[in-house]
Amino acid sequence: MRKAMSFLVILFLFLSCGEKPVEKPDRLIEKEKMVDIMYDLAILDGIKYQNPNSLATFNINPSQYIYIKYKIDSLQFAKSNVYYASDYDGYKDIFDEIIKRIDDRKVVVDSLVKVENKKKTKLDSIKKKKDIEIAKDTLLPLKKRIEKLKLARMKLKKAI
Repeated sequence: MRKAMSFLVILFLFLSCGEKPVEKPDRLIEKEKMVDIMYDLAILDGIKYQNPNSLATFNINPSQYIYIKYKIDSLQFAKSNVYYASDYDGYKDIFDEIIKRIDDRKVVVDSLVKVENKKKTKLDSIKKKKDIEIAKDTLLPLKKRIEKLKLARMKLKKAI
């Protein structure tokens, strides 16, 4: 009985290992295009979680946007995604490419943010300088009044 049970377990293991991998779908999205699609989805998801109102403000549905942009449908995307996911190393390569693109884009965005911050700081300092000049200009009429009052006082003293 024990031998029969072990034989059945071994037979089951051999049969389960012989499973076919996922078959290539009819309308498979090419790998480069899949990387583009998944990159755009990652960016849109980041926007959705960072600032949820921004997508709602412009009535953007990330999935529909991707389907229209790349002229694909949801079934084609789902089947292609399952096909690429069945090959772990290939799927990892796709995600490595996406991460590389995001990192490259992050460097560009960070440099743009630095430039904008410098411009803002410069504009703020110019504004402060103008505020100080305006404050000086508002004091100018007061100074003239004081001078006129001093002159009037001196004339009065001379007259007395």
